[in-house]
Amino acid sequence: MTENPPEATSAVSSGDLLVDLADGVLTITFNRPAARNAMTWDMYMGLAEACEEADSDASVRVMVLRGAGDRAFVAGTDIAQFTEFDGPAGVAYEQRISAVLTRLRAVDVPVIAAIDGYCVGGGLGIAACADLRVASPRARFGVPIARTLGNCLSGDTLSLLIDLLGRGRVVDMLLRARFIEADEALTAGFVGLITDDVDQAAAEWAETLKGHAPLTMWSVKEVVRRLAASGGSIDDADVVERIYGSEDFHNAVGAFIAKTPYEWTGR
Repeated sequence: MTENPPEATSAVSSGDLLVDLADGVLTITFNRPAARNAMTWDMYMGLAEACEEADSDASVRVMVLRGAGDRAFVAGTDIAQFTEFDGPAGVAYEQRISAVLTRLRAVDVPVIAAIDGYCVGGGLGIAACADLRVASPRARFGVPIARTLGNCLSGDTLSLLIDLLGRGRVVDMLLRARFIEADEALTAGFVGLITDDVDQAAAEWAETLKGHAPLTMWSVKEVVRRLAASGGSIDDADVVERIYGSEDFHNAVGAFIAKTPYEWTGR
């Protein structure tokens, strides 16, 4: 991966977190390469704000998450911020992080994580909230807190990791403080591709997604979220009604029958 994010037509920079919008793709770069992109509180809040931007700007069709440099996607939360923690502070911290991750999962557009190097702790939680993940052969995934900090994961984060990686593998990773390599993450279905150039692969995936029906992709994300939250049967009538009642569906049916191209509007 390169140190700098792709060239953009508009950009909002806060130093440690870069938010760039170009040609329908909102790219979030975790930009602390010297610290393996470890997250500060401000970076977490900036990520939540970027989610708001993705949902409020109709020109955004895809969101991409990446880390600066080639050492890490995100290597957890900056440990220096924990020096004055006690029990109540720990509860508040986990609640705040859960709120940010919940917001990331709720983004309307598809989210791609381009993972190069370490994807650890909070970084693994962030990657787990993406819809699609591409990894380099150097990627390593884990939450080695049983041998490092001695803290814990919230139930929300643990549940998400179990859904994506399986209960047995997650318990093994946590108890043995074990990292999994890119190949195992691919086998588990956590990542969809291993490549030396994750930025290029993410750009190609984003280009593909930009040509797909926004409301159909939203419906997939929304139903998956509801299924995960309920653990079973859900009421999806509002989702189905929105899709079948949309301008896109009505016009795309006509275009398909007429064998003419149709440009999706998201309405």
